[in-house]
Amino acid sequence: MESSALYTYVPHRRTKEKLEHASHAGRVSDQLPRGSVVARLNAWLAVKITSGVGTMWCAYAFAAIALVSLPAAISSHSEVVIVSWVSQTFLQLFLLSVVIVGQNLLASAADQRAEDTFSDADAVIHEVVKLQEHLLAQDRVLARLMDNAAEP
Repeated sequence: MESSALYTYVPHRRTKEKLEHASHAGRVSDQLPRGSVVARLNAWLAVKITSGVGTMWCAYAFAAIALVSLPAAISSHSEVVIVSWVSQTFLQLFLLSVVIVGQNLLASAADQRAEDTFSDADAVIHEVVKLQEHLLAQDRVLARLMDNAAEP
């Protein structure tokens, strides 16, 4: 009997890509435009503004700005004006920043989960390759034993 592997391992396309090219989990910086100067400038500016507005200090500043107009709303003695001030001035200004802060925290947690999942998948790929090497070594031993048993 020929001493060949009992099983021919054919790695999955993604496994081959992963083993051939060191890669990393997707990052926000990978998603930014790489094209024109205008596209890069717009993306940079959007990230800077979002980072600035998405802080609790900005939320406090917006709340303070909104509170400046509160006395005028109260002195109008109009429920419509007061409700309008609460919904259109205070809530929109204050909650805008608070929502962005919350989204940043949630995105950070999601990024960490994605990074952990990526690391786990990377480890599994390497473990499976080692397991495959182990099985191929066992195939060689079994083939040798079968060859020896077949000899008279």
